[in-house]
Amino acid sequence: MNEKLEKIMQDALGQINSSENLEKLNDIKVAFLGKKGELTSVLKSMKDVAPEDRPKVGQMVNDARQKIEKTLEEKQKAFAKKLREEKMKAEVIDVTLPGKKPELGHRHPNTIALEEVEKIFVGLGYEVVTGPEVEYDYYNFEALNIPANHPAKDEQDTFYINDKLLLRTQTSSVQVRVMEEGKLPIKMIAPGRVFRSDEVDATHSPSFHQIEGLVIDKHVTFADLKGTLAEFAKELFGKETKVKFRPHHFPFTEPSAEMDVTCFKCGGKGCRFCKGEGWIEILGCGMVHPHVLEMSNIDPEEYTGFAFGVGLERIALLKYEIDDMRLLYENDKRFLEQF
Repeated sequence: MNEKLEKIMQDALGQINSSENLEKLNDIKVAFLGKKGELTSVLKSMKDVAPEDRPKVGQMVNDARQKIEKTLEEKQKAFAKKLREEKMKAEVIDVTLPGKKPELGHRHPNTIALEEVEKIFVGLGYEVVTGPEVEYDYYNFEALNIPANHPAKDEQDTFYINDKLLLRTQTSSVQVRVMEEGKLPIKMIAPGRVFRSDEVDATHSPSFHQIEGLVIDKHVTFADLKGTLAEFAKELFGKETKVKFRPHHFPFTEPSAEMDVTCFKCGGKGCRFCKGEGWIEILGCGMVHPHVLEMSNIDPEEYTGFAFGVGLERIALLKYEIDDMRLLYENDKRFLEQF
């Protein structure tokens, strides 16, 4: 029995010392110390040993097990140390290399344009007011002199939630809410997102942004409107910019006009950017219709006012010479990083 145990121990130690990886060590452990291992089989054969020799044989088996386990542990530690050293060599950090700077975002072209417009009007004494995007039909249409079945509703075909609620088609609804408060005079702009049932193309989107302006006070005239918008155009597009007003029709203003500005690329001479006309349409405007004032409990005999509206995307497209509105919404870093 002594010779058998010695042979088992020597075989185990030899295999352990010659093993090349942890997986091989595990196989050796199972082969000698597992439930069906060689040392375990010796213990199972103790019934064949004379009773007086069993303590001695048991001690010999335990000594062999302890020596094998100790050698296994030392070999495992050696393997672990070697793996750690190899890993540290492979993952070495060169502290002399330049650090990696995190990518920082920046303002969207729409945001840049909006902040510039707000800065101009705040400098003229205007207040920036916002309102709900989900709006009542009354504020979006009726209170702006657009009753049910009015043709203008077809032009602004929108997304209805029910017969009274819809996604607003214009931020003029914010103007009505401010007029209803009755705090006069009023001098405000209302920027925000609006929705219309438009097909997506280079100049249209079902969701875009508007900036609507409103001034109501005593003795406000069309001359005030022209002077304000001319100053706005010069601040936005350059001091040499000239403006031109063309008669138009809007249900909530009378008289109404569309305003053009001289092309800031050619100075009005005509070029590819302005399609050879020298002028670029920029916004719609007019004097607030007396009936709109009456519906908000403002006396049109005592107060007058003017309103205007400009598309934020239109300003961004013109200012940065972008030829496709869809580029503003596609989140392409190659495009956005230019701003």
